[in-house]
Amino acid sequence: MGLQWEQICVDARDPAALGAWWARALGWVVVNDDPEEYEVRPAPDRLPGLLFVRVPEAKTVKNRWHPDFRPVDQGAEVERLLALGARRADIGQGERPWVVLRDPEGNEFCVLGASRQS
Repeated sequence: MGLQWEQICVDARDPAALGAWWARALGWVVVNDDPEEYEVRPAPDRLPGLLFVRVPEAKTVKNRWHPDFRPVDQGAEVERLLALGARRADIGQGERPWVVLRDPEGNEFCVLGASRQS
C-alpha cells in the first residue's frame, strides 16, 4: 500500500491556542505556528501530526472520533491534564476503567488505565 499517515486535522475556533495546548499535553513540538493552520508533531521529522485549522463555529455535539491514551500512571496523568485545562466529561460511559476528558475546545479523549500487558 502506498499511503503514509501525515496528520489528523482538528477543527478549532482558535487553532494556535488549541494546538499549543495539545503540544503541551503530548510533549510534542510545534512545526507550524500559523494562526490559521497550527501543526504539532512528536518530533519535527516524525509523523503523524495534528493540524489545527480554523472554523467559524463552536463544537456542539459529541465527537465521532477521539484519541485514547495509555499512560504509565492514569491518576497522575489525569491530574496533569486537568491542571493544563482539560475538563472531565460524561458521555454516558458509566463506571469504566478509563477517564473521559475534554480539551479546552470540548473535544473528547480518553485516558486509559494500566496496560494489560506485563
